[in-house]
Amino acid sequence: MRALQVVVLAVFVALIVLSLVKRRRVPAPPRPMIPDELVKDPVCQTYVVRSRAVTGASASGPPFFCSVECAQRYAAGSRS
Repeated sequence: MRALQVVVLAVFVALIVLSLVKRRRVPAPPRPMIPDELVKDPVCQTYVVRSRAVTGASASGPPFFCSVECAQRYAAGSRS
């Protein structure tokens, strides 16, 4: 009986200590939100978030595409 009381007391103390440790954790600072602009695919005219767009090479600057297929169609069209 005495052993059972010691075990229950130990579990109770452990739960209290764990709850105190969880409260002491310092939350990570929130990451700053960087706005991501929309760019227009010159092939299919779809707007894509710049960070997810496929980029190509061009003399007037890199065009942005919604997919690899549109980039290939653009490259094939500019060669002819």
